[in-house]
Amino acid sequence: MFRLVVYPEGVFPKIHAVILKIPKGKVATYGQVAAAAGFQGAARQVVWALRSVRGLPWHRVLGAGGKIRLPGESGFEQKMRLQNEGVTFVGERVRMELHQHEFKKKRAAKKRSR
Repeated sequence: MFRLVVYPEGVFPKIHAVILKIPKGKVATYGQVAAAAGFQGAARQVVWALRSVRGLPWHRVLGAGGKIRLPGESGFEQKMRLQNEGVTFVGERVRMELHQHEFKKKRAAKKRSR
């Protein structure tokens, strides 16, 4: 049984904005990007958002545990780009404890007293 989830308009621009915040030499997982954009559990939508536009630092977004999920030459290119930015690997996984980007959590707005 499938559950249809409908996301509000503007999902991709929000995801794109989050991806642009990942600095050189840092990485994030698809799930982390989705959560930071406000769409917890929407890792697949991050993949679609990455495919929808050029010019994003796509190579800084990885599968869970720091694994490159792209097959063949694309995965090789991703690994080379990350290594050129100083990202280190253990086998085929990024050393997440060293390179994982931590997104800042939004603070709740304080109520002003009169």
